[in-house]
Amino acid sequence: MIYMDRALELAENAIRNVSPNPPVGALVVNDGRVVGEGWTQPPGENHAEIVALNQAKQKAKGSILYITLEPCCFHGRTPPCVEAIVAAEVKEVHVSILDPNPRVNGEGLKFLRNSGIDVFVGEQAQIAGKLIEAYKKYIINQMPFVTVKYAMSLDGKIASKTKDSKWISSNESRLYVQKMRSSVDAIMVGANTVRKDNPYLTVRDEAGDPNTDQPLRIIVQGDGLIDSKSNILTQPGNVVIAMPESKIVYDLEKLGAQIEVIPQSNGKVDLVSLMHLLASKYEITNVLVEGGGKLVGALFDLNLVDKVAVFVSPIIIGGEQALTGVEGKGVDLVKNAFHLNDVEIIKLDRDFLIIGSVK
Repeated sequence: MIYMDRALELAENAIRNVSPNPPVGALVVNDGRVVGEGWTQPPGENHAEIVALNQAKQKAKGSILYITLEPCCFHGRTPPCVEAIVAAEVKEVHVSILDPNPRVNGEGLKFLRNSGIDVFVGEQAQIAGKLIEAYKKYIINQMPFVTVKYAMSLDGKIASKTKDSKWISSNESRLYVQKMRSSVDAIMVGANTVRKDNPYLTVRDEAGDPNTDQPLRIIVQGDGLIDSKSNILTQPGNVVIAMPESKIVYDLEKLGAQIEVIPQSNGKVDLVSLMHLLASKYEITNVLVEGGGKLVGALFDLNLVDKVAVFVSPIIIGGEQALTGVEGKGVDLVKNAFHLNDVEIIKLDRDFLIIGSVK
């Protein structure tokens, strides 16, 4: 299992840099020694297995190959990895999980077995599954994996009655958010959040400077307009403004923003159509939604949320007019509430971060 653990560590190096492909790690072991290792490169470049085999060279012959995901068996941007594995004369392959892609699912392993290679499946499957959770939804549903993130007080408020929200969470929590942003393809907010908070929504280094490689920033247009001088429009990286036809009253393309006209649902952006567009046109596999409550509530109402990450701060804000993290229609009965699975709780300075998958 120690070899597969290393392969999983390698796969983490590929997170976000390889979308829409999955992050995969591979390890070549010969006579008890690691002779090659690698992870998936950006689209069009080598997959993890090829990187590891190229590093191993002749030592790949008679070796054992550990891969976190079933190797591909069709021509895409690159040739099938299974053919390279056979050509390298690998004697044994350990795969953590099958590829959910219908074009591969089980066929890659069948090819290897038919070529005389011993194949074993299942080591560290749960961890490997989490690594490709976004890719799995993208492939099967043609929609990105949606994670909702917000910070709230103990009484469930994300801002006071005057709409002040700086800062509910601790500095350590805000640094963790930078880590979250760096692992996703896109960040989404509603236009109300842009107007009220004027966020940057960028990934920044330790010095606070924005990195050159930024996630796509998505603004969901509501009833009000956003200022053309908003911070989100002046930062490195690309911005998409999604709006229904009835809301096209200005052109921000001149400022570097891409406008996407989305079908309407009750006069607002049809979020299901938007998600499909993000997957098909922009190849977005995962989205981090950072507010506000109306957008988050609408996503929950449509069962579009896959995971939540809530920073809970030990403060009390109070007030009937104070904002909450999830609005929308909500559920009629508590028994119908959204339940979280695989819950993880992380202590960050004074705060607690609660992460869980939505059932």
